[in-house]
Amino acid sequence: MFVKTLECSKCHAHYSHKEIHSVCTKCGSTLLVKYDLGTMKKTLKKGHISGREGTLWRYFEFLPVKHKKDIITLGEGFTPILRSKTYNNLWIKDESLNPTGTFKARGLAVAVSKAKEFGIKDIVMPSAGNAGAALSFYCARAGIKAHVYMPEDSPEVCKRECRAAGADIHFVKGTIKDAGARAKIESESNWFDMSTLKEPYRLEGKKAMGLEIAECFNWEPPDAVIYPTGGGTGLIGIWKAFQELEEMDWINKNPQMISVQASGCAPIVKAFEQNKNTADVWKNPHTIAAGLKVPHPFADTLILKTLRDSKGTAVTVTDEEIVKSIKDLAQYEGLYPCPEGAATYAAFKNLVSSGYLSKDERILLINTGSGLIYPF
Repeated sequence: MFVKTLECSKCHAHYSHKEIHSVCTKCGSTLLVKYDLGTMKKTLKKGHISGREGTLWRYFEFLPVKHKKDIITLGEGFTPILRSKTYNNLWIKDESLNPTGTFKARGLAVAVSKAKEFGIKDIVMPSAGNAGAALSFYCARAGIKAHVYMPEDSPEVCKRECRAAGADIHFVKGTIKDAGARAKIESESNWFDMSTLKEPYRLEGKKAMGLEIAECFNWEPPDAVIYPTGGGTGLIGIWKAFQELEEMDWINKNPQMISVQASGCAPIVKAFEQNKNTADVWKNPHTIAAGLKVPHPFADTLILKTLRDSKGTAVTVTDEEIVKSIKDLAQYEGLYPCPEGAATYAAFKNLVSSGYLSKDERILLINTGSGLIYPF
């Protein structure tokens, strides 16, 4: 394992990676896993990766789990990147083939594995649906009890998944923000909080998407990655992967990171357009894309920094555009995306139409899950 330390994303305080931590105790911000990339560079070469198992664990050296015996896996990661039939410069990474049907499996595989390593017995999380479902199954495999706080209007399939895996489920009126507030009040002292970016390790599982993108593009990443942003873990994680690979001299350029939100809940887009470093709480959020219905992402500052450091942008799409894109991707590409994934396709078309993206640039969309989970 090449983990060196945990570092606060804001005040840069350091914490031991050998101990259980959540957020920075000095400023309350997200902790990031830092690796000894200099030593890794001397011992690990690109060729060592090829031929390994087709899961995210093929990048074991880039991940924080110390011993392979502690890995909790259901075969997550290394999902296909498909070239569009409609646009020559467009690729789509299809995360619907992950366990439980979404990219949430990635983060929870790594975080639950790390929890097992630390001997944690109970994990609590607020979720709009998909993360709670993934947590439930990975905890079931690890022998850990999952406690999920979920908005009442979460997708029924996700509720059934949590029940099937034996999770302790609590339904809450309102949004994921309300679910998080209720979880904070009711959680017992020995329950570990695995909320989005309130611990260091879910981010590392999502980071593997960036590693896969780089490898599948023969270590020459696309010009832009369009990502549907609710809590923003994947956006931050993919960018972290590219930064680490650049430091390793495995890639020589980084793509723009482009955030997509629903017009009915767009706190990051509003903050980006106003050149703010933090986002205000979005009042009366509404969208058919449950994963985008996050009125105030915990790591708003880190999301906005990622967009600016990558020279990217943030845009909104309407629910009507999302529905049309679900149908278009199904009928013209043979993919059945979740609403969040379809939002990236709508954004891509708008950005090409406006001239922001050129038809000569290589663009990658992230479809974060399967449309089978949703009732439309």
